[in-house]
Amino acid sequence: MRQTHKAGDKVFVDYGEGLSITNSATGEKIPTDLFVMVWGLSNFTFAEATFTQALPSWTMSHVHAFNYFGCVPRILVPDNLKSGVSKACYYEPDVNPVYAELATHYGVAVIPARPYHPRDKAKVEAGVLIAKRWILAALRHRTFYSLDELNKAIRELLEKLNDRLLRIMKRSRRDLFQELDRPNAKALPEEPYQYAEWKKASVNIDYHVE
Repeated sequence: MRQTHKAGDKVFVDYGEGLSITNSATGEKIPTDLFVMVWGLSNFTFAEATFTQALPSWTMSHVHAFNYFGCVPRILVPDNLKSGVSKACYYEPDVNPVYAELATHYGVAVIPARPYHPRDKAKVEAGVLIAKRWILAALRHRTFYSLDELNKAIRELLEKLNDRLLRIMKRSRRDLFQELDRPNAKALPEEPYQYAEWKKASVNIDYHVE
């Protein structure tokens, strides 16, 4: 069934396989992941490379994406990876406490894609493929020695991707975002989210809490 997207409503989030960073001292190839966030209506896209999909990288990539957009959606639709969803469930998935705190800070709801329902995240899966085709493919023969260097190159091509005219609509993702999504999205809070981890503490036999 075809999904209908409202202006300023949803962004879809997922990872794809990234390029490698070369250790300048040893020549070792260090793999990266490609974080991608796509707006439902305009297809306006954010992408950056991370070393892992772990909670700190996952969380801070959201912060970077929101800063790039200059606004936030009403709903986040992530895949069911552990950094976003502690327990995947068809009806009531458990959102990771840190991810829930980030969502609260930005005033957005988290509605994870349902397990075994690929259409729930079809938008971002297409976004990942497009980012690989128009960004990573163009960089595949270059050598990068740091994550910052790689992300600088990704950002340059990301701007070109968002400025490309869509074949059917004859408009760019940026034009559609500025006209439709951004005016209807929520404003950024005064301060960006500061990463913190939550942990259940237990009382030891000596009455101390670690």
